[in-house]
Amino acid sequence: MNDILKAGSCDVAIIGGGPAGISAAIELKKLGIDRIIVLERECEAGGIPRHCGHPPFGIREYGRILSGPAYAKKIVADSSLLGVEIALRTSVVSVGQGGLLSIICPDGATELRAKRVLLATGTRETPRSARFVSGGRPMGIYNTGALQSMVYLKNTIPFKRPIVVGTEIVSFSALFTCKKAGIQPVAMLEEKSSPTVRWPISLAAKFFAVPLHLDSHITKIIGHDRVTSVRFGNGHGSEKEIECDGVLFTGKFIPESSLARMGHIDIESGTGIPIVDQYGRCSDRTYYVAGNIAHHSAEVAGKCWRTGKTAAGWICKDLAGQLM
Repeated sequence: MNDILKAGSCDVAIIGGGPAGISAAIELKKLGIDRIIVLERECEAGGIPRHCGHPPFGIREYGRILSGPAYAKKIVADSSLLGVEIALRTSVVSVGQGGLLSIICPDGATELRAKRVLLATGTRETPRSARFVSGGRPMGIYNTGALQSMVYLKNTIPFKRPIVVGTEIVSFSALFTCKKAGIQPVAMLEEKSSPTVRWPISLAAKFFAVPLHLDSHITKIIGHDRVTSVRFGNGHGSEKEIECDGVLFTGKFIPESSLARMGHIDIESGTGIPIVDQYGRCSDRTYYVAGNIAHHSAEVAGKCWRTGKTAAGWICKDLAGQLM
């Protein structure tokens, strides 16, 4: 059994090793909480910034600009210096009453009892299946997270001339990833009449020479073995078809709250966000939330870092009996 998990108990268990979770762990250590365990399902901690090989990261935290991978390495290194324990390749499969966690790690299944638990599981992009886009299932259909993982972690280029769907902040990140990988998107589609993020998306589209089509949505993805073209309509009822070799769905984030939804923790109907009080504490007061699991849209790493630090302060006070 993983040495970190052998004890079977801890003061605070943090589910998720991204900016919010690592920030909370660092702050808890600074506040004198001794036994903290970060549970991270990936083989490395650091969260989404690990996949983002471009700046800017670290401005709020360190006062300087870092790339995503450099930022991820730094926050993990800082936590290690303070003695934060991170259990990698460790997945929490259920959350029980009073902080009892069921876990699967490389050594098998086990349980961990924590006095307090912080849910910092982040967010995920809405997949194609939930966007009701018709057509076959050829190769070449990805979301931003998958693209960044392939480019930055696996050195793989999944397509050369994709359609980019969406105009959120993450769409801006996707354009940078495409540029670095030598990918030239043939168009960006936005279903609304203006970009979701007016700046810098509209300027970025021009900078990267990617035509931006507003009031547009995909009606059909065409292709057998892989994507060959996309048919899209606009608000005026007309349709166009454009040749491409892939479709990149970006944005439309939803909180990664499956553990809360499958368990006993109360969540908001329609959003999936755990219901919390003014301290970020869930219906089971053993549990807290921080980072993008608590937001209706994806926030940047710096803001998630700040929410993790804030949550750590409340947890520390709670453990000391100073919260109502």
